[in-house]
Amino acid sequence: MQQIDAGFKVGDISLAALENATNMALVNQEKINTVEAQLTDLRNERGALNTTLWDTLKRLRAGIKAAYGDDSSQYEMLGGTRRSERKKAVRKAPSA
Repeated sequence: MQQIDAGFKVGDISLAALENATNMALVNQEKINTVEAQLTDLRNERGALNTTLWDTLKRLRAGIKAAYGDDSSQYEMLGGTRRSERKKAVRKAPSA
């Protein structure tokens, strides 16, 4: 762009305005890249925390199941399906 006269204009568009808009777009893109990297880090952290939480809940549910039984209301309170409420297995008739 330095080969073009700095005073050159097309209508109300000047070389300085074009350079200014380009620089602003580059700055905004850099901000977006930074925020996207932060968002990726937060998503990874959330995933790790959710995995830890799920493992903790499974261990707690297993402890409640051992202490109170798998047909107890305590087991159901932690998200377990009580033994008395489970569907019975359906057996298919053997094919001839």
